[in-house]
Amino acid sequence: MIIATAGHIDHGKTLLVKALTGVDADRLPEEKKRGMTIDLGFAYTPARDGSVLGFVDVPGHEKFVRNMIAGVTGIDCALLVVAADDGPMPQTEEHLSILGLLGVASMVVAITKIDRVAGARVAEVRAEIEQLLAGSGFEGAEIYPVSAPTGDGVPDLRDALDRAAMRPMGAEFGNFRLAVDRSFTVPGAGVVVTGAVFSGAVKIGDPLMVSPSGIPVRVRGIHAQNQQSETAQLGQRCALNITGQQLERGDINRGDWILAAPVHAPTNRIDARLRVLPGEDAPIKHWTPVHLHLGAADIPARVAVLEGGSIAPGDHGLVQIVTERDIGALRGDRFILRDQSAWRTMAGGTVIDPFAPARGRARPERLSILRCMECEPVEKALLSLLQENSGGVDISRFVRTWNLVPKDATALIDQIVPKKGGNYGFSGEHWKGWVAKINAALKAFHTDNKDAQGIASAGLHKLVGRALPKDAFVQMIGELSENGTVLVKDAMVRLVEHRAQLAPKDEALWKKLEPIFEACDPRPPSLGDMADEAGADIKAVEQFLIRASRIGKVVQVSAKCFLQCGTLEKLGAMAEAIAKADGSLTIKAFRDQSGIGRNAIIEVAEYFDRIGFTVRRGNERDIRKPAVDVNWRGKR
Repeated sequence: MIIATAGHIDHGKTLLVKALTGVDADRLPEEKKRGMTIDLGFAYTPARDGSVLGFVDVPGHEKFVRNMIAGVTGIDCALLVVAADDGPMPQTEEHLSILGLLGVASMVVAITKIDRVAGARVAEVRAEIEQLLAGSGFEGAEIYPVSAPTGDGVPDLRDALDRAAMRPMGAEFGNFRLAVDRSFTVPGAGVVVTGAVFSGAVKIGDPLMVSPSGIPVRVRGIHAQNQQSETAQLGQRCALNITGQQLERGDINRGDWILAAPVHAPTNRIDARLRVLPGEDAPIKHWTPVHLHLGAADIPARVAVLEGGSIAPGDHGLVQIVTERDIGALRGDRFILRDQSAWRTMAGGTVIDPFAPARGRARPERLSILRCMECEPVEKALLSLLQENSGGVDISRFVRTWNLVPKDATALIDQIVPKKGGNYGFSGEHWKGWVAKINAALKAFHTDNKDAQGIASAGLHKLVGRALPKDAFVQMIGELSENGTVLVKDAMVRLVEHRAQLAPKDEALWKKLEPIFEACDPRPPSLGDMADEAGADIKAVEQFLIRASRIGKVVQVSAKCFLQCGTLEKLGAMAEAIAKADGSLTIKAFRDQSGIGRNAIIEVAEYFDRIGFTVRRGNERDIRKPAVDVNWRGKR
């Protein structure tokens, strides 16, 4: 278990940690010279249950609150230290607020320096602490009067911390994430990073990523709770000795993450639920500049208030936090906001969506989605999103947002998601709604375009609406094709019952051209001859025949050659008979028997190749399948 101290400067936090562990947590020469904790210190001691208690000693001076926040991130229990002579002081209150905003699970309070005051003063300070804790979420925390120099009360406090260590810990859920609070190089070993494990577990040899930089690394060694180990897990402080071909000295800093690749997803916009401290003098307004403390990071940012334009002291609301540079965050991460000068703690909150959109962030439908994402547990959140979002839920994004490992993600999806289209999940109701829209769009298209055989798949998707993801649209079309509702051919989609019809002006032209085809049979009439006899422009005739080929009136054999389907059937039977008699089909024999010119008969033979009726071998062709089995309209 990880325990962090908290409290005002000079209230004896470091001395108390030494009394509990035997370790002086002040590690910097300047700290020892000034007698004041400046940065994070660490100490460890065996717990009664055989585990290890890890202590993070944080600075109490107001100048170093940013370091204090980095130290209390990811802890299980806080040890709030209040000196008996001073009682609660400004940093006592600020540290208490920070612990509450970060959602620290439990707290034990120590009243230090009792050897310097009378018993009545200790009772007064106890009453002041109880009043301070009221309404903080830590009401009822055990309070222990102690003296670090004499040891009075220290065993009782130690017993309380041992009992806290025996409380059930959270499951080792999720992919591994470690919030880096220190990074340094050890001669002969290489880069070492330390921090609190936020989720998951890691073992020696595991590949990880530095985030947000994206540098791949591998774990060479692990110290968990100050002991050499093969693994580290949620609820521990650990040091990782890491290596990587792209890793150089200075590449990793406080505020970075070491994590599993599936949750490496840098972001600069997070949607969150923000709570403003009651003691603030003014509301937080839209686009307020702040310092964001998340994990061990301290990053300048802006707050976009999504409802009402401001959030009053003591109130809460939905916000989007826009950072100056990329950070790592996942749903459920707690954070602190301090003012632009990083002097005052203003608010804190919980990440809802770490991959927030830049546009439409305050639209009612977006706010509804955020409220769904706030739901607990994960099953309820996913179910709510499926019901709310008609455009489907991006499953990969949801899994990453919630930090689900593949096994848990698969079980969740199988349990909750009734319909999947590509990477998107849908409720049964929304899926049926989209299928109905596809049917309606096809019917409307056929009504307005009677001469069209069908509509291109991309065009139909546009008619239905881009809110439907492409992969889901493709799957829905496949489902409609399987159940016999639509026919898909050559990337064209139509309702099965649809039969294309010529437009009135095309019907008039066809009445002039059809007799020409019949008179020339089996020869293909030239475009020029048809234009002359019909009294029409040659280009208009060509464009009409292309349209007519789409609805089956004629077959486009080549760019300028058109024949009726019945004529192709006759020529196919003729080719089959020639091949049967001669052993193969030649252009000369085909030309002589059909009476069609050489160039035209070559175009017919090549069309037969394309539709799979014949296969060419040098100057001869073999029949691949019986003529009666051939679709003569085929493909060009």
